[in-house]
Amino acid sequence: MSALPEELWRRILEIGVQRRGFSYKDLCCLSISSRRLNRLSDEDFLWSHLLSSDFPPFFSPSSSSITSAHSSTCKSLYKLRYERDRDKKIAAHRRAVLRKESQVLERSMRLRDMETRLAEETNKMRATLAELSNLSNVRQASVALNVWQPEIIRGRQKQIVEQCVVPIESRFHVLQMELKLCKQQILGLEKAHIDEKRRLALVEEELQSMRYHPLRDQKPINGGEVEFNIKRKKLKKCKVHCPGREP
Repeated sequence: MSALPEELWRRILEIGVQRRGFSYKDLCCLSISSRRLNRLSDEDFLWSHLLSSDFPPFFSPSSSSITSAHSSTCKSLYKLRYERDRDKKIAAHRRAVLRKESQVLERSMRLRDMETRLAEETNKMRATLAELSNLSNVRQASVALNVWQPEIIRGRQKQIVEQCVVPIESRFHVLQMELKLCKQQILGLEKAHIDEKRRLALVEEELQSMRYHPLRDQKPINGGEVEFNIKRKKLKKCKVHCPGREP
């Protein structure tokens, strides 16, 4: 190392910085390897180039002429910009974590609401099935009135039929439609519950990744927008292939 002149070392460092082969970490590592490299890696033109390449919005070429009198000015300015940028990233990361936690809470509340609605629809379906079973017995009793049977049995069947205020057939059809609607609601809620559970798992996974990598740029996955774009594309294809069909 001592056999090489300083001009050659200076040129090596300059080429490494200009071609982005050396970063600020490399210069800091070289500065603790020897006194000569400590002095050479601290020169202003190296940190001036790093400052202009790493922080282009905050640095203009005219500022290098102002700070050229002191060899450590650009390095200290780079340190200041780096710390400021790091603080901004930390603050942005905290805001992103809070937003992601609110999304987790919101989706958890939706999931609980879906579970509650699913339980209500299930209970409603069970009640409808029980009423249908009772109404079926009433129908059988009304049919049996037209057939010859002993007086005691006919009296009981007549009493059962007279207790039914609503016409049997109309009420039976209403209950069948209600049962069909309950089944459709349950199927839709179960599908929505599975999708919401999957979205919640994705959001929780993103939150764990954000907590594990605090300074990494996160790219959230928005399942709702993806599904909306897919549906919109399908609608466009349908309009293209079926131009004569009314919307």
